[in-house]
Order: sequence, then structure tokens, then C-alpha cells
Amino acid sequence: MRVEHTPRTVQAVWGLLVLNTLGSTGAETIVPLPRSLIQMVTMGALVAAFVLALAVNLRLRVRASAFLLLLSLLLVPSLISSVDLSAGFGALFRCGRFAVFVTTLWLVSRWWDGSTTFVRYHIRWYFLVLCSVAAGLLLSPGAALPDLYGGRLVGALWPLTPPQIGQYAAVVVGLAVLLVLGRRTDRRSAALVIVPSLGLLALTHTRTATVGLLAGLVVAIGSMVLTSAAARRWFGWAMAIAAVAAVAFGSLLQAWFLRGQTEENFSTLTGRAKVWEALLDAPRTGAERLFGVGLGDKSFDGLPIDNSWLAVYHEQGLLGVGLVAAFVLVLGAVALLRPPSLARACAMFLITYCGLASYTEAGLGDASPYLLHLALAASLLAAPADPPAPGAGPPAPEPVRRTVARPVRGKEVA
Repeated sequence: MRVEHTPRTVQAVWGLLVLNTLGSTGAETIVPLPRSLIQMVTMGALVAAFVLALAVNLRLRVRASAFLLLLSLLLVPSLISSVDLSAGFGALFRCGRFAVFVTTLWLVSRWWDGSTTFVRYHIRWYFLVLCSVAAGLLLSPGAALPDLYGGRLVGALWPLTPPQIGQYAAVVVGLAVLLVLGRRTDRRSAALVIVPSLGLLALTHTRTATVGLLAGLVVAIGSMVLTSAAARRWFGWAMAIAAVAAVAFGSLLQAWFLRGQTEENFSTLTGRAKVWEALLDAPRTGAERLFGVGLGDKSFDGLPIDNSWLAVYHEQGLLGVGLVAAFVLVLGAVALLRPPSLARACAMFLITYCGLASYTEAGLGDASPYLLHLALAASLLAAPADPPAPGAGPPAPEPVRRTVARPVRGKEVA
């Protein structure tokens, strides 16, 4: 396959997918936004993304992708469990949204070539979201740091929760650091992204995002230490700083992680464990165990599940859990088999982050930022396109066939 230039429209498609996965619930904003309006914007973004992706790929050329194939198969238990309407018409609506989301990823997979092109798209669009969070903080600090969330940073212009902002900031910081190590961007440009994103991450007080960022960077940089002197220096300095911080600021770090909670509340993961136990103890039919109860809002008895695996089990059953585990394992296995490179390191960071976050956050079984992160990892692990040979010009035109006159019944025809 020859190297193909990625149209600018594809960047717009990726940004619209980011907008679609922001969600429609969260904190109260400075200007109250009706939920119906937010849903119209997010769903309109998905439809626009699909239309643009189809317009730029009218020939329907796609890249072979085990990740996208398994993600497409996940639609089967989603549809089977939702078609009986036990979860309401909303389940079928979510199935349709999921199908359009996956189809759009198939359409843009044509330009997945193992390069960092989509990494830059990812950073730009999520940093733009973080800029809106920072603008809300400047315009109304009280609305951005409400007492309802314990003084943690929320979206004051668009309804975003602290875990969402923490996730976006952690992913932006991790990918930007790796681009610096791979010498794909200069330090000044990276600092303009990394420093404010770290500040927003600290204000969200999100433990999952912080641990995911640190673990993801350790795995990603560790995969580069044998081939990159810069990665070895960063890895050494990071380990030294971490050791000093653990000794000098151990009590402060412990207080930061507890967030004023009791040890009992912390041990139950802020009440999540109780919801998980109730979900597992709930009676289910054989069909519900296999296919789930249908796509919903990732809650059980009105309480958020906050675990990707249990949310998939609840909504898409054991078949859904198997498919999700399959595409995560496929991505991890392919990443381990790839030779060391910047693209591989970025993919390993994203896979590690999503794997850790799946324990306390839901989203691996439906259109979500986590699936978009893993789609980016899949694009980085795609087989690179073959570059044109050095000095090779355009293909030579086909020789023109010459016609020879021959006599036919006293006449000549060409």
C-alpha cells in the first residue's frame, strides 16, 4: 500500500467524535444548558462525523482491523438485548448511536498507517476541551469548583465531571510527553500543553487519572529505553523524583489520595463496591446473563456502576465481556509484538491507561472516550504503509497500441 495523504476533513471527523463522546450530564454550568440541547449537539456531531467520513471515503476503502471487527461484533449482543425493549426505546437509540460510531471509525481507518497523525488530532481536540474548562474556571471560579463536588474542578461552560476532565488531561499530558521523547515536537510547544493540563488534572483531584497517567508513562517509556537515550534519561529522572517524593511527601500524598474520606469509605472505592455487589447478586435469566439487559446509562438501581467490566456484563452479558476482553487483549498482544517505536509507546500508554481506568470507570462497551483512545491505539499499531522508492517518479504511462492497416475486400481499415 502506498503512503496516502490524510485529508484535513479526517481531523474534523475526529474532533466531532470527541464532541459526541463528551456526554450530556455533569455539573451545573454558568449558562444553564438544557439536556435536550446538549444531546442534540452531541448526536448532531456524530451524524456530521459520519457524513464527512463517508464523503471523504466514497469508495468505502477501509483497513483490516481486528479491533474494529471485534468492536463490530459487540453490536450483536447489544442489539439482541435491546430489541425486546425491556430497557426501553433508549436502548435501541443507543444501539443506533453505537453502530454509527463504529461505522465512522471503519471509514477513517483508511488512513490508519501506524504514524502519529491521529495522536496530534487527539491532543488538539482534547486540549481544546481543556481550554473550555480553563475558561470556565477563569470566568466563574465558584461554578468551576463547586461544593457539591468537594471543591473539585468541573466544567462550567460544558457539563463535565471531575473524572472526565482528569481523564482528558491525563491522556493529553501522556501523549505530549511521548511526542517530546520521540522528537516529534519541540519542548516549548509541548510545555504549553503539558503544564496547564497538569494544573487542571491536579484541580480535579482524580485518583484514577493520576495513577493511570503515571502507570501508562512508566510502561510506555519503559518500552523505549532500549532504543532511545532520551527515554532512558527521562525514565531515570522520573524514578529518582518518585522515590524522593514518596519519602519526603508521603503523608501529603496519602492525604491527597484519601480526599478527606474515611479509610472505610476509601476501601469501598467511595461506595462503588456496594453497587458492584448488588449488581452481581441481582437475579438474572439465562438470556440476561448471556446477552445482558440492553444498553443503558451505565447505572444499576439509579446508581452509577463505575466499572467497565460490570457495566458490560449488566448491559451486554457474558458475550459482551468476552468481546471486550478480546479486543483489549488483541491490542496488547500486537503492541508487545511490534518493534520499539514512538507509535508503539503511545499505543501502550493508551492501552495501559484504559485498562487501569476500566476498574473504576465505565465506557468500554459503548461509544465513549475510552473506545476512542483504544481506536487511536489501533491506528498506531496498524501496519505502516509502504513509502514510495527514493527518487521514484510518477508511474510511466501505458504504451499506446498502434493499429496496423490490413486489406479487407479491397479496402483498408484501421
